[in-house]
Amino acid sequence: MAEEYKATRDEPFSITHLLIRLVVGAIVLAITAALTPGFSIAGIWPLIFAAIILALLDYLALKILGVNASPFGRGITGFILAAAIIYITQFFVAGYTVSLWGALIGALVYGIVDLIIPGKAM
Repeated sequence: MAEEYKATRDEPFSITHLLIRLVVGAIVLAITAALTPGFSIAGIWPLIFAAIILALLDYLALKILGVNASPFGRGITGFILAAAIIYITQFFVAGYTVSLWGALIGALVYGIVDLIIPGKAM
C-alpha cells in the first residue's frame, strides 16, 4: 500500500493532468455544495476558484504535513484536514460560504462523491 501511495505522489507534472484534476474537483465540489446544508457556492467562477484553492491547500498539506487531505485518505486525520481545507477556502474565495458544520458534513459528502466519480479531486 505504501508503494501505491508513493506512486501517486511522485507522478510527473502535466498540464492535462492538472486540468483533469481541476474539472473533477469542481464537479465534486459542486455536487458537495448542492447536497450539504450550510454550504453554498454562488456561481461558476467562485466554484472554479474554490476548486483551485482546494487543490493548492491539499498540495500544501501533503508537502508540509505529509498527510493526504482526502476524507478517506488517512482516517480521522484526513477527514479533519479535509473539513479544515473546505472551511478555510471561504476566506480566499468570494461567493463561497460554509459553516463549521457544513464543512464537516461537506468533508464526508466530498469523500463519498470523490469515491463515486473517477479521478482524484482533492
